[in-house]
Amino acid sequence: MTAVSDTPAPVPDQTLSTALAADLDAADLRSEPLRRLWGEEADDALARGMREPILRATRGDDGILATLGRLLVLGMRQPTDAVARALPRVGADGLVRLGLARAEGDDVVPTALVRPQSFVDADGMGEWWIASDLDEVALDGALPADHVLGVGGASRTLAEIIMPVEVERALDLGTGCGIQALLVARHAGSVVATDISARALAYAELNAQLNGVGNIEFRRGSMFEPVAGEAFDLIVSNPPFVITPRVEGVPEYEYRDGGLIGDALVEQFVTTVPSFLTVGGVAQLLGNWESRGGQAELALRAGLDRLASWVPADLDLWVVQREELTPLGYAELWIRDGGTTPRDAAFTPLLTAWLDDFADRGVTAIGFGYILIRRPIGAASLRRLESVTQPVSNVGGALRAGLASHDLLADGLPISLVTSADVTEARHLLPGNDDPSIIELRQGGGFARTVSVDSALAAFVGACDGELTVMQIAAALADLFEVPFADLWADLEPRIRALVVDGFLLPAE
Repeated sequence: MTAVSDTPAPVPDQTLSTALAADLDAADLRSEPLRRLWGEEADDALARGMREPILRATRGDDGILATLGRLLVLGMRQPTDAVARALPRVGADGLVRLGLARAEGDDVVPTALVRPQSFVDADGMGEWWIASDLDEVALDGALPADHVLGVGGASRTLAEIIMPVEVERALDLGTGCGIQALLVARHAGSVVATDISARALAYAELNAQLNGVGNIEFRRGSMFEPVAGEAFDLIVSNPPFVITPRVEGVPEYEYRDGGLIGDALVEQFVTTVPSFLTVGGVAQLLGNWESRGGQAELALRAGLDRLASWVPADLDLWVVQREELTPLGYAELWIRDGGTTPRDAAFTPLLTAWLDDFADRGVTAIGFGYILIRRPIGAASLRRLESVTQPVSNVGGALRAGLASHDLLADGLPISLVTSADVTEARHLLPGNDDPSIIELRQGGGFARTVSVDSALAAFVGACDGELTVMQIAAALADLFEVPFADLWADLEPRIRALVVDGFLLPAE
């Protein structure tokens, strides 16, 4: 196993955190001012693991923002007197007492990063300061096993898919640095944030203090142990779902590895979470799942069906697979994520261990995506397994609308429908032919779906302006196409329902 961190965990202290937040606010340590300071190209380079462009852009700049940028964003030592000027309230000593730095000669040496992180939710845009462990750029090497990650790609993805709903009680299981707990706390009466890592909980509590969020309770423990016997209206989780070989010499990182074989951790989560949901309660998480055996072209369905088999049929289940990797592609992704590259001697042994592990279980592909489980209020449950690879937006809103539409359809189609404002129609015609060979409805937001329709369904959607009822439109189309109404309706009705669930058609107000 990779060695643990040689720096202590942060020490949350509300008084010192408040003072630090005031200093960061006064210095305007936020995304846009920093981007203006060192330039867009240098800022983008940092996201790719390069800090040299920022150092060149700020060379000779001893101003407050430049000092804090190097100290807290890049994780580089700075002169004590410069830090004292930049942080007059908390001071260099306060930073040390918070466990975010240490004094070394005439310098302050950071032991953590504190970076601004912007967010967008139903209430608008905002920004937080998020503390986390030094990354591989600052460490100039592989990450320690107990590394506490900042806001990475998976964290941002989960934040985008959480449904914007008001709830009384929420749970963030495996909170890490606490970013999801902070987001959920904006729409929850109270939040419980759990993690098996005491180090992660220390960061999460510090981040809540830094950003003035007081409705989060922090508990240590594995999986659902810290909340035994409790129920929640919303459970979110970015669990340590990475599939890692359990053999000697393969690093296990607390922030990504759950310690189980294959995708057993995701299986354990989805089979356990229903008993912790209130009626109508929702669980949302990210995960990986394996496709085992079978032909390569059937791998996608095999993986989704295997995942679905873990969830009882009386629960709502909506799985969106966003990506599928081969065992080789998956292994390379996560070996590199730990800071090991093909140039390193350890790379080939790690790759061999990963490929052998997948081969032992007959894994042909690994899927990644979103899982939504709901304890339904009514009797009819939703079962939706799909692959969505196109760019998406406002996924949380789309999931909320999809569930609402499913519930609405339990009582039948609405009397009147309107076409969503983001829907457009595309018609493809062969040269010299006036009749379209393909008609497509395209969705601008949400999952950005494209649906092929025939002339009758296209005409129905085109007539949905809220003025005529669904049945009036269908009757008119039966006359227009000269077909019996019963036959037309039997063909149209299930496809209309699908367009309602997908958000192409909305109930008229």
